[in-house]
Amino acid sequence: MTANDGYVLLALMAVPLGTALLLMLTPSRERSAIVGLTALSSLAMFVMALYVFVRYQFDADAGSMFQGTLAWTWMENIGVLGEKGIQLKVGVDGIGASLTLLTGIVVVPATWVSWKIQDRLKDFFILLYILVAGVFGVFVLTDLFFWFLFYEVALLPMYLLIAVWGSTRKEYGAMKLMMMLMAGSIFIFTAIFALFTHLGAGTFDMETLLTAQKTDGFQKTFFPLVAIGCGVLGAMFPLHSWSPDGHASAPTAVSMLHAGVLMKVGAFGVLRLGFQMMPQGGEYWAPALIVVGIVAAMYGAISALKQTDMKLLMGFSSVSHMGYVFIGLGTFNSIGWTGAVLQMTAHGLMTALFFLLIGGMYDQSHNREIPNFSGMAKQMPIWTTFFILASLASLGLPGLSGFIAEFHIFIGAFRAYPVVGGLAVLTAAITATYLLRMLAQAFFGEMNPRWTGLHEITVMERAGATVLAIAILALGLWPSPWIDRITPSIIHIPGVTL
Repeated sequence: MTANDGYVLLALMAVPLGTALLLMLTPSRERSAIVGLTALSSLAMFVMALYVFVRYQFDADAGSMFQGTLAWTWMENIGVLGEKGIQLKVGVDGIGASLTLLTGIVVVPATWVSWKIQDRLKDFFILLYILVAGVFGVFVLTDLFFWFLFYEVALLPMYLLIAVWGSTRKEYGAMKLMMMLMAGSIFIFTAIFALFTHLGAGTFDMETLLTAQKTDGFQKTFFPLVAIGCGVLGAMFPLHSWSPDGHASAPTAVSMLHAGVLMKVGAFGVLRLGFQMMPQGGEYWAPALIVVGIVAAMYGAISALKQTDMKLLMGFSSVSHMGYVFIGLGTFNSIGWTGAVLQMTAHGLMTALFFLLIGGMYDQSHNREIPNFSGMAKQMPIWTTFFILASLASLGLPGLSGFIAEFHIFIGAFRAYPVVGGLAVLTAAITATYLLRMLAQAFFGEMNPRWTGLHEITVMERAGATVLAIAILALGLWPSPWIDRITPSIIHIPGVTL
């Protein structure tokens, strides 16, 4: 990528923010204008995200950690700020490029399935696109000041999106989510300014801070603050309890972005601010992180066995699958870390598909209780086909996205901690148990006459499910474009073994 490609990175933030501004100026009664504007905007974001992914030069000489770097200085040589004090600076590495593409993919079906919202559609999309701008900012910004700003921008709209457009215990879910995520932000804020003060460089520039010398004591002290602060958003055990409630309460598109993208923002923060910024601290705390990861994976899977609500089941399943991410990071070897980033992408795609399908069915039935359904394959065969595909990806069937990610994590875990590797494989077996049991109960057997009035998901829901299904198959059958971009960004981190 060249410096000119930095304008595309900037546009990834500007387009959703500009769309939100245009929506503010659009009358609420003009639904066709709202639909048309969001259709163009979501397509533009996908095209730009794909462009960034394709243009990223994974075989380029490692002259800089980030590619497509472009910077505009906002404040410097003022007070405690020195040269390059605070900049609007963009750039990506292979990890950021992969997660940028994930966001671009998920935002398209999330937009399409939201067009059927009848209540305050304009306001919904304004908040949704502000959230999306924040997510893109986290993946492409390389100045810590603006990085933290956009991290918060990605979180704040969640409260209103769930509390206003959610279902069931929406006020409780929204408040619990917001309080826990804001508490986590306090830890991140503290770690960032401690880092700024410790180095005394007078800048928030990530490239400068990444290469600056930090004492072992500082890294060991402040790495846990980053891990806890960002780990809350990544549903790190035992700080995960907001996640299933948030999933169950959120509207369809918000559940898709919440589980598909936002939880990855938290794991990305642990990787970027924690392991990359403080590698000695990360190496010291890696055993604790891998313990947290395997406990989360097993706890989430066992909890999912007990759930009867489809959304709650997927919520605990997400906690389990994010546990795999922390297992991969805790291995502190390149294959485990590659698996962790692949798992972020794989889980983002499959869980977005799950929540799209559950939302499409719930809009008709207003019921998500698994025991209340049976024989749905006869009533909704297309919906069932997509659901089975997502389930097989989630349990790690070879040829689908989940397998390649879990394979890397398991190998990395066995190399570092064989017992953890064995427990991770056991967790995968539990995952297969609750997913296959759900399929047997709800999709096969005699048709429940209560649901004879249900019909197939809408055309736009089918189109969105198709986009996600293609991405799941692409990552599963041809993972090398992702691996080629992720691994070179990992192997240069001090302490990471091959």
